[in-house]
Amino acid sequence: MPVNLTPNAIAAVIGGDLNLKPLVQVIDIKLIGTQERYRFMVSDGVSSQHAMISSQLNDRIKTNRVQIGSVVQLTEYICTVLQNRQVIVVLNMETIILNCDIIGNPKPYGAPNSDAPNALPNGSFQQSASNHMTLQNPIHNGQNIRPTFHSERPNVRPRLHPESSAHNAPNIRTTVQPPYQPPPHYKNRGPIMKNDAPARIIPINALNPYQGRWAIKARVTAKGDPRRYNNAKGDGKVFSFDLLDSEGGEIRVTCFNAVLDRFYDIIEVGRVYLISKGSLKPAQKNFNHLKNDWEITLDASSTVDLCPDEDGSIPAQNFDFRPISEIENAESNSIVDVIGIVISVNPSVPIMRKNGMETQRRILNLKDWSGKSVELTLWGDVCNREGQKLEEMLASGFSPVLAVKAGKINDFSGKSVGTIHSTQLFINPEISDALTLRDWFDRGGKDTASVSISKDFVPGGTKNEIRKTISQIKDEGLGRSDKPDWVTVMATISFIKTDSFCYTACPLMIGDRQCNKKVSRSGNRGWQCDRCNQEFEECDYRYLLQAQIQDHTGLTWATAFQETGEEILGCSAKELYLLKYEEQDDSRFGDIVRSSIFNQFLFKLKIKEETYGDEQRVKITIVKADKVNYSSDSRYMLDMISKYSR
Repeated sequence: MPVNLTPNAIAAVIGGDLNLKPLVQVIDIKLIGTQERYRFMVSDGVSSQHAMISSQLNDRIKTNRVQIGSVVQLTEYICTVLQNRQVIVVLNMETIILNCDIIGNPKPYGAPNSDAPNALPNGSFQQSASNHMTLQNPIHNGQNIRPTFHSERPNVRPRLHPESSAHNAPNIRTTVQPPYQPPPHYKNRGPIMKNDAPARIIPINALNPYQGRWAIKARVTAKGDPRRYNNAKGDGKVFSFDLLDSEGGEIRVTCFNAVLDRFYDIIEVGRVYLISKGSLKPAQKNFNHLKNDWEITLDASSTVDLCPDEDGSIPAQNFDFRPISEIENAESNSIVDVIGIVISVNPSVPIMRKNGMETQRRILNLKDWSGKSVELTLWGDVCNREGQKLEEMLASGFSPVLAVKAGKINDFSGKSVGTIHSTQLFINPEISDALTLRDWFDRGGKDTASVSISKDFVPGGTKNEIRKTISQIKDEGLGRSDKPDWVTVMATISFIKTDSFCYTACPLMIGDRQCNKKVSRSGNRGWQCDRCNQEFEECDYRYLLQAQIQDHTGLTWATAFQETGEEILGCSAKELYLLKYEEQDDSRFGDIVRSSIFNQFLFKLKIKEETYGDEQRVKITIVKADKVNYSSDSRYMLDMISKYSR
């Protein structure tokens, strides 16, 4: 099919025409650097020019949706200077023809033998009377060549080559640009040391470390607290904030020391700012969850100006919600946005951090239309702020919608989501996802059963449950693969070891988790943790219960930790420890242990082969112990009988 590229497209784009949306051809593609950035050579059939594509378009190259020879339409782009040459930065494009022969004989734009006209900053192809002089008269009948000048400098003459004659150059248009004249705004100000003209505002997704001057207009969506740090360079302080622009681009900005003192009080969540003169560095993905390869570090020359007028084109927040059912298969420690109906809120409990400071922890549960629910753990001030508000709303009979921005996935005992320092909570937000979820819940979703991906277990048998007998654990070689096996067993506790049923544990926090390492006595009253290298007056007591469980096919040993030990024995490890070692009431201690023996439970087991010295052993851990609900379990067995009788 015939292909018509946009005439003079390269000159127009270089000249600043950002609304042309030209058709151009890709004549070369190269992968540059270690950041997976692609460089193009694009052509309008006459001229060619270097171009770089936004990292968000990399998949177009990887999936061969754009190839050498493809005709594309540049729908969004800017022009910038990289390494002293003009480069087109492509933000978005559409493939018109996937594969086509190279059109024309394009030459690099601006080359001496290029036939493309020079473009002015406004994209026009007319010659400027004040800044250009043009040889306009064509040669007729061998007359002498005499240029006509349109310039304030009449002494300047273009140098013409002897071979330019009437026979071999029927049409000559030679453009000669005089020496640079500063615009009136910058005249008479002494030597020009740098370009002080305002930087052009560009989209966040177009930022790259090769740009010398840039500015972005964006809304602050999150602001972190100042933090102290200590490294080889010394002590310091740092804080970060996140930005969102009108095109959905997000980026993190970091300020250190004196720059923190300068900008911390200026930055407010929800306000729009004009920011320029910062340095771009690769994003630290361990701490930065935003979908951007770069992050900005502000310095002494940076400017942060508040935009007094509200910009409605920039959204207040950018969410990328994932259904709870997808979180079940997500990678541990990954960052997600999730939205759900709050169906339960536990009381806030105090937890001791590693630095000796006390913090709060609160657990709640969310459900959505995917048929799944998930446990959300709140840490710190949000427990008594948003957490308390959610508890009060639920107590009044109203189940609120909660949107979680940047929660961290944990995989202990199933999958759960926890808050981190950059997590934001939005109660009943005015967004379409929240309104849709509310409508679903009010129309009958509140009565819909949901399966918890955190406990990974529902009494009565669910589609996630794999029922086994104790003999099948050994006969089927469970736990000997790369990943652990998770099964449910109905069994009875026949014996519990009481000589080492718990241990003294470190109560300090490491990140968002409790240390829990075994501690030893330090002096007469204190305790010391070798891992945290700290001393404290009170320690924690955690179950490490060794129990023998059996069913009609056999018996095996299994280990139960803190929460599961409490489910089996009905009291905390601290209560039982004080009863045996402080009060030395062996009678009451024995009664509690004996009351748990010969009780039947539905055990959720994690089975995994581990190495002890040179020996391989299969370790069985009880991650959940529920008293048998005989009504629901009878329905499960009837369903199994019906299944096998078909």
